[in-house]
Amino acid sequence: MSIDSAPADGAPEATAEALTVVSPAPPSWPWRRAALFLAGAAQLITISALVGADPIPATWSSLLLAVVPAPLAAVVAFALASVNLLAAAGIVVLVVGIVAQVTHTGLFFVPALVVLAVGAVKLWRERGLSTGEGVSR
Repeated sequence: MSIDSAPADGAPEATAEALTVVSPAPPSWPWRRAALFLAGAAQLITISALVGADPIPATWSSLLLAVVPAPLAAVVAFALASVNLLAAAGIVVLVVGIVAQVTHTGLFFVPALVVLAVGAVKLWRERGLSTGEGVSR
């Protein structure tokens, strides 16, 4: 029986397969990930309010907030910055849902809206810097 491990006399040899390049996450990544978690949490609250013991009316706005925010935030969080214009759509969906459901569950989405907006601004700045905009030469 043999075990592939480091030799007893020292450290294992570094091979090309063992070396990996770790690229740092873009500055917008933590904000987009936080927007995903907050939208998911608020979406679960809305779903609970729709099916609870004292349910809220199943209007278009409550169904919008129960179905759309977390999947849209997931697309925003994981899509490439060069093709990610869905952050604006996510902001619009959250604003419409919040305004229509302000008396019921809409206010639970305000933190997700703020974090998504900050992440979108950072994402657009990254996109501008990658294309060379705003860089003096």
